[in-house]
Amino acid sequence: MSVNYQQLKAFERKLAKLARGDFEKFCEVAAKELAARLLSKVVKITPVAKVDGGTLRRGWTIGQVKKSGSIYEIEVINPVEYAQYVEFGHRTRNHQGWVNGRFMMTISADQVEQQAPAILERKLFNMLKEAFNGY
Repeated sequence: MSVNYQQLKAFERKLAKLARGDFEKFCEVAAKELAARLLSKVVKITPVAKVDGGTLRRGWTIGQVKKSGSIYEIEVINPVEYAQYVEFGHRTRNHQGWVNGRFMMTISADQVEQQAPAILERKLFNMLKEAFNGY
């Protein structure tokens, strides 16, 4: 059996490149992509009231990537003051009834959470394929 030393060294360089930073970048990019998918979904199902003309829908934003240990976190927030009441529901003004919540963030987060493993697997496969150029 023969071994091509040059190919082995090239493989070693590619492994070293992955180990020293490509994975950190991969995690940050993946977190941003998942946050963008969540933002897209939540904006689509956020109701638009006749009164404000879309203030709640336009209020959704994505924060910065934060890394704590091995956990990457990005907040998807809506600073509009009544967002939580639309999300979870509220009493009517006369306190005699209840307006059901729309759960736009809850539903969207559940959908992205279900899709995340497949999305991350595909991204990881593409990163490894690119790093090893077909090895």
